Amino acid sequence: MARVQANQLTDIQLRKWVRAGTPIAKSDGGGLTFTLSPNGTATWILRFRHGGRRQEITLGRYPDLSLAAARTLAIKNRLALTDGVNPADELRRAKTHRDWTVRELINDYRQLVLVTLADSTQRSYGRNLKRIEHGMGAMSVQSVTALDIVSQIERVKVGWVERFTLWCALRGIFKHAAGKRLIVATPCAGIQLESVIGKRPEVRTRLMLSDDELHVLMNAQMKLENRLVVWILLATGVRVSELNTARREDVHLAEGRWHIPSTKTGPAIDIPLVPAVSEWLESLIGLGGESAYVFPAHSRSRMARFDGDTHRNKDALREAIYYWIAQYSPKIRRFTPHDLRSTMKSHMRRLGVSREISEMCLNHKMPGVEGIYDQHTYFDERRAALEKWTDHLLKMKGSDARKNPA
Repeated sequence: MARVQANQLTDIQLRKWVRAGTPIAKSDGGGLTFTLSPNGTATWILRFRHGGRRQEITLGRYPDLSLAAARTLAIKNRLALTDGVNPADELRRAKTHRDWTVRELINDYRQLVLVTLADSTQRSYGRNLKRIEHGMGAMSVQSVTALDIVSQIERVKVGWVERFTLWCALRGIFKHAAGKRLIVATPCAGIQLESVIGKRPEVRTRLMLSDDELHVLMNAQMKLENRLVVWILLATGVRVSELNTARREDVHLAEGRWHIPSTKTGPAIDIPLVPAVSEWLESLIGLGGESAYVFPAHSRSRMARFDGDTHRNKDALREAIYYWIAQYSPKIRRFTPHDLRSTMKSHMRRLGVSREISEMCLNHKMPGVEGIYDQHTYFDERRAALEKWTDHLLKMKGSDARKNPA
């Protein structure tokens, strides 16, 4: 059988066939075939045998891939066959590990990794993933260098902690890229973050408000609901997020118990409610109208986003405290809602409450083996400690506090 010679086609023939639009399949020899589909798509196909089977791959479309270029590519693939390399396998590999854009990488990271992280991490990473998309989303993942990473961090004008979070997000997505073998090594490797954003600022020491400051705070000229929230946080030691998101159905005033569901910051816990705190919670709930939340939002725009009912914004109390300090210049150091927890812990120890019980009142896990095997909730012991602490707060406020919590 005579061997079919290569280079049987000409550019004039190809253009003529394309203009005619009639479906055809014409061989150029050596397995290279020009095809024209019924919808007018002209394509180069390379047919070959490998491992005893007939196979074919698409090289590209005509005229994007010219006749000369198609012949060159066909020769390259035939040479690979002589070395035992299957061009079809190489093509599949190339499609699987094509060069992604950073935007595509971020989308994949969101779907496979980000959704598995804690809610707060999803929010903080989410902000910074948007920054990365804006700054380098169109870049090829394989072309990103350490210099690009440094430039991305430096052009974002935010505080140290947020820049550190941006750095974590960058490391996360490029670790994901390396895991998918889109890149051999992450461009974040070798970067000394201190050289980019400096050393971390000194962490602010938590305050322990003095008795004089507690007197000022317990009589603060705030809106009633904000004052009640401050008293409840001081007396119970719960996190401001736990009070912000508390639902009425979890507050059992008749039982003297407030159930806090488990969160990323701690397991579920029942907070003993002493009489004064029960009164404050009842007053706060009464101010909330028909809301399902203990401390509901007032902003119409915020409520509209959550079908008409939601809890107060996480920053609402901090802003109320700062406004009070700015407006009235009380004799008290500037503090945050979280400082109320450290204040309670420190005063409890001063009042003779054991370290273990004071830690449990803050819903902190006991360390080591003891924390694993001791599953007792110490509800009664915590109630006694909270009664002692609340009595101290009432003493700081004034003897009429029990009768008139407002």
